[in-house]
Amino acid sequence: MTVNLTAELTAARILAIIRGTDTAAAIAAGTALLQEGVRVVEVALTTPDALGAIEALRAAAPAGSLVGAGTVLTTADVADVAAAGAQFVVTPAVVESIAEAARRGLPVAAGALTPTEAYTAVRMGASAVKLFPASVGGPAYLRAVRDPFPDIPFVAVGGVGRDDVPGYFRAGAIAVGLGGPLVGDAASGGDLDALRARASSYLAAVRESTQS
Repeated sequence: MTVNLTAELTAARILAIIRGTDTAAAIAAGTALLQEGVRVVEVALTTPDALGAIEALRAAAPAGSLVGAGTVLTTADVADVAAAGAQFVVTPAVVESIAEAARRGLPVAAGALTPTEAYTAVRMGASAVKLFPASVGGPAYLRAVRDPFPDIPFVAVGGVGRDDVPGYFRAGAIAVGLGGPLVGDAASGGDLDALRARASSYLAAVRESTQS
């Protein structure tokens, strides 16, 4: 069954990005995030045995959660992550994997920074646009890019701190993507308790933003 990635991200509000140097630690980090209530988790293909990590997290994920693959660049990457059970794809740029994933019915959040890239990504079949790195221009830049494209769902990714979350939502982001600020070094063997605390803090920020 095809995932409605835009709807899922709009509901979850957080896309957790796991990029580490150790497979077991990446799985442990992803498991901790899912247990804390983060519903959408991406494993970057730069992580050792990322495909194995995706398979493990899919098996452990609670009902209603999504596990996808990030840093998906090529058509071969798409085939690999689809075989591993990834439910969605994320790219860092406008690359060939967007059209291939769309062809397979695998939803894509495509990386883009400029208006031209955002438009191109959607034309290639992206379900959502990952504004990356969002910290270059902050919420004001997101708002400016959205003005001519009000129908493109944007996810703000890259350097999004806890205090930045409300501003990105006010600027129109459907979700925020959180790598380092959330995961820290947990996917490389770092403190899982600290990861859980950060997850709780970000989830609280989301709740506060939606209630204000």
